[in-house]
Amino acid sequence: MNNFNQDNGGMQKRMLIMTLVVFVFFIAYEFLVLKPQQEAKQAQAQTQTTQNSAPAVEQGTNVSASAENMSKSVNALSSKAIGSNEIITQVKTKHNIIEIDNLGRIAQVTLQDKQYIDGNHEQIKLFEANQLRPLEVRFADVNVNNEAFKVNLIADKSNVDATSSTQKVVLTQNLTDTVLTKEFTFYPDGHYDLKISSTNDKKFFITNGFRPNVLADMYADHGMYVKLNDGTMELVEDGDLSKTNNYTGIKFVSNFDRYYATVIYNFQQSLAVTVMPDSQNNPQAFIHGNDNITFSGYLGPKEFNTLKALNPELTDVIEYGWFTFIAKPMFVLLQYIHNMVGNWGWTIVIVTILIKLVLYPLSYKGMVSMQKLKDLAPKIKEIQEKYKDDKQKASMHMMELYKKNGANPMGGCLPILLQIPVFFAIYRVLLNAIELKGAEWIFWIHDLAEMDPYFVLPILMGVSMWLQQKITPNTMQDEMQKKIFQMLPIVFTFFFLWFPAGLTLYWFVNNVFTIAQQYTINRMFEKKRAIKK
Repeated sequence: MNNFNQDNGGMQKRMLIMTLVVFVFFIAYEFLVLKPQQEAKQAQAQTQTTQNSAPAVEQGTNVSASAENMSKSVNALSSKAIGSNEIITQVKTKHNIIEIDNLGRIAQVTLQDKQYIDGNHEQIKLFEANQLRPLEVRFADVNVNNEAFKVNLIADKSNVDATSSTQKVVLTQNLTDTVLTKEFTFYPDGHYDLKISSTNDKKFFITNGFRPNVLADMYADHGMYVKLNDGTMELVEDGDLSKTNNYTGIKFVSNFDRYYATVIYNFQQSLAVTVMPDSQNNPQAFIHGNDNITFSGYLGPKEFNTLKALNPELTDVIEYGWFTFIAKPMFVLLQYIHNMVGNWGWTIVIVTILIKLVLYPLSYKGMVSMQKLKDLAPKIKEIQEKYKDDKQKASMHMMELYKKNGANPMGGCLPILLQIPVFFAIYRVLLNAIELKGAEWIFWIHDLAEMDPYFVLPILMGVSMWLQQKITPNTMQDEMQKKIFQMLPIVFTFFFLWFPAGLTLYWFVNNVFTIAQQYTINRMFEKKRAIKK
């Protein structure tokens, strides 16, 4: 208690510094450590073409037993079968081109909307050649399974135009002991319905494939997401799955990177799913099909309105982290403002201002408390020197001083802590919002989902952070704390160089209005001091 009172305003700064330093460490660790590790793993995966495929399965007496045998089997499919590029059907919808290979799998999805352009100015493709492909079937009987990867499926149509109307495609695979049939219904919006059946009671599993690998950086989660019937969500990040897990009562399973996902869902009849780790402990989901199953699927951007149109529950495919309960309503607000404004850059500016107005009572209270502590700093120092040999008396007199002047040593810190969930929620929203992809703002900002090409916004953000420090009351006595605090604008500027422009814009506008608030309160206290004189 004595040390706490002696530190008074310094305690606030230390807690603020701790929060900022933790944030910086979090970003630095991801950028300098985790991201290189991930790139090394991806390079290794490209040289080992069979590592992303789950093992074949053995005969089981029921689906549950088959799942256990599936995880224990050491039989693997050949790289030639996994890497097949023979396309038998091409489906064109309003938003994408879907290619189905000779094994009945979705070999590739090419996004057709103009905003989905990669670094080579080509339309974005969701999948790499050697990954586990969506809608791949694995039979529980290992003999049937081995044959299935040697026998081509036959399609009743080779080119399908579903840009304006619903289209059906039927794939058939004639095996020695069974006939596998896949009956597709493709819709103009890009999603599909699928009914799969096998004769002679041959049980099978079907996968939604390895996640899209367009943007799998370490600033956002990527891996697998499932939603259970009770509404709970379970996330398995890439690299974190060490053993096979079985799920029942599943509404949807989604494998995703930062902006894109491949989803299988059924909201009428729940799914059973076995999730197996590949050689890099990445999750691979296999849905239990028995000898027939019906479900729907979607492969593409995690656009809120697109997913909501398919089913409102599918908006849960978008993962915001710990503060989802704040982040999701916040995105709805962003969407509402955008519908009126028509520009995502100005939408971010307006929502940032609204957030600052809502949180103004908290920030005002914190700023006033820090000003009071600044005014009391000389008296506190006198008490500490007068009672330096009696900590208990020093503590008592300081508490009286605080009470007399209506000051609270924690008054400036608690409002900051209460605002942290909101800040991190908007951070996650802007980090994961595919809607910012290809969204222009002003002059040089042509894509709010990409970094500022000329680093203007990060530099402005750093300058605004420095200016905010200059006008904020500072009662720190420790020189090391002061140096750390003074370095933060430089450190933050460095990391924001690579952040999406939309996120940097939010932080800059937030800083500008914080400066305005702090300046107003500083002037108010200066007038009070002048009156007292």
